[in-house]
Amino acid sequence: MFIEIVLALLLGIFCGIITGITPGIHINLVAVMLVSISPFLLQYFPVIALGVFIISLSVTHTFLDIIPSIFLGAPSSETALGVLPGHRFLMKGQGMLAVRLSVIGAFFATIVSIAAFPLLLPFVKFFYPYVESVMGYLLFGVVIFMISRDRKRTWAIFVFLMSGFFGLLVFSLPIKDPLFPMLSGMFGIATLIVSYFGENNLPVQKDDKEIKLNKKKCAQAVCGGSIGGFFTAIMPGLGGSSAAVISLQLFRKLGDDGFMILMGAIGTVNFVLSLVALSALDKARNGGIIAIQQLMENITMNHIIVFLIASLIACCIAVFLTLNIAKVFSKLISVVNYKKLIISVIIFVCLLVIILTGPIGFLILIISTAIGLIPAIVKVTRTHSMGCLLLPVLIYFLL
Repeated sequence: MFIEIVLALLLGIFCGIITGITPGIHINLVAVMLVSISPFLLQYFPVIALGVFIISLSVTHTFLDIIPSIFLGAPSSETALGVLPGHRFLMKGQGMLAVRLSVIGAFFATIVSIAAFPLLLPFVKFFYPYVESVMGYLLFGVVIFMISRDRKRTWAIFVFLMSGFFGLLVFSLPIKDPLFPMLSGMFGIATLIVSYFGENNLPVQKDDKEIKLNKKKCAQAVCGGSIGGFFTAIMPGLGGSSAAVISLQLFRKLGDDGFMILMGAIGTVNFVLSLVALSALDKARNGGIIAIQQLMENITMNHIIVFLIASLIACCIAVFLTLNIAKVFSKLISVVNYKKLIISVIIFVCLLVIILTGPIGFLILIISTAIGLIPAIVKVTRTHSMGCLLLPVLIYFLL
């Protein structure tokens, strides 16, 4: 059994590389495919090996998906907000720095979440009913505070409500993956269009291996990412970008460096701590954990321990994989015509959206891109566009 588990771990890491660096390919797709062919695989692998495969795939994916977000402007639901400061790093020739900061956040947050796991189990069992009952009001307070901090409050409200009602409409449509076209347009293509008409050339990407970090801000970013990731792992309806909005209200003055650390932390913590929800509440909060539930009817604490060990190993390996693959992206992107690259990426994302979500998804992409351009035009914070996720979640909790 040990050999099969190790093999599953390594295969999961390899597949996590593919899903991480390929825009639009989500771990949920691989998880669904795995469940569909599980009767065949179970003839050769123990069921826990399939669980380890999903865990290692998912953890590796959360590290690698920052690369297309920064270098190509193609976000996932977890990295959507990270496109904005990540793009600023790229335009200053510091794309590798953005990746390194994200990796720092993901690595330390993984260590913290695994270490805190035994303490969180009784905490979640006791406090979950109370937190769930007031979650809607807490989120409403976050939205009010977020809007009140913007100087152009009228435009902030307009952007939040427009994106929010659009999000409600999108989630009501018969489409498998509504987040991909909506977030790709609102945060990916909109950002690329602004860059196309702003900067003429992409500067040569530097790779300064020594990073000067404010230890206090670094700790705050990891803490904020861990708290946000914890809430998204426990509470239904919350995603990585929603967690970022919540965390930013707790720790406002992180700067771009701290923000990239925070974004790196959220995605990984979200998945690792979803094992807490599975253990304490017997609830699955993401596609990977749902797949594990479908494969393993009786998940014991021994299984959870194996999954945590697999998470730690995948995390350590993913650090080196992410940095080395990002170096390749950094070198390649420095020698291409940036405007042609922008057009190529936009065409690529459009084709992916059409292939994966059809004509409805393409229409969502166009409208979300138009909405995503508004904050840049009227000069308000782009986080208000997260109303596309926050308003549906608010309605979910309050109604």
